[in-house]
Amino acid sequence: MGPAGELAVVLVHRRYLKRSPHVKGWVGWSLKGPFGGELVTLTGQGERRTPIEDVRIRPSHLALLPESRFLLVGSRTRLGETEGTWEPNAVVFSASGTSQGEFCVGDDIPALVTDRHGRIWTAYGDEGVYGGHPQSAAGLAGWDTDGRATWHPRGRLPDHPLEGCTAATEDDQVWLVWYSGSRTGTFLTRITPSTGEVTSHRSPVRDPDGFAVRGDRAVLTRRDHDRRTVTLTRAEFDGTAWTATDHRTVDVPGRVVMRCGQGRDGTLWLRTGDIWLRVEA
Repeated sequence: MGPAGELAVVLVHRRYLKRSPHVKGWVGWSLKGPFGGELVTLTGQGERRTPIEDVRIRPSHLALLPESRFLLVGSRTRLGETEGTWEPNAVVFSASGTSQGEFCVGDDIPALVTDRHGRIWTAYGDEGVYGGHPQSAAGLAGWDTDGRATWHPRGRLPDHPLEGCTAATEDDQVWLVWYSGSRTGTFLTRITPSTGEVTSHRSPVRDPDGFAVRGDRAVLTRRDHDRRTVTLTRAEFDGTAWTATDHRTVDVPGRVVMRCGQGRDGTLWLRTGDIWLRVEA
């Protein structure tokens, strides 16, 4: 989902795909590069198709940017040939599908979101936190589309992140959801980029994979592994803590896997198989 409410997917030919014998569902398919494809974007004005060619990274994330630009990001990177450099794992494309630049946004990225101003926000996994990349080691980071790190926690989190869970936006604010390495729990961290303010509270759901927030209300989902159901939780904020107000198991049209939940301005878009479900906070 994009910051203006547009929905997009990248289509590639089967010849660019390889299948893991150990992972079920669409997430078991991975890309072998270089590859080409087509970005299909749905807006209130209709459908737009944008060809892309010669993509050399292996993307795990698609994110939309202002002015119809978009971003493909691979979750992993490695040290480059020059000492102190890292191989690019992010590519920014223009509205016409032309590459505008490649750069690295850290290593081991389970959660990524872009805001309405085109900034990139990342939460890292344990292999990134305990790897050698300096921004990944902090657990959370913010980036611009030139590949510069523009925000990092600076000790303002209640614990040190071990694994990112999911991410969301609400107006000009960004939410990154993560759990700690010292088993203190899962946290919802709200970042206000314009002021640098950071606030964190415990999540009412352990390790959610979908999150959306509107004011003092939130909806969180957690997939049921290898089943066509999710646990959906509604929560409210009383000024000091988030408290669950409703839990229910929901049947969904297809399997929910990692990186399927995207929260935008109070709406959770949840991909289940080949269907996107819309859940309001």
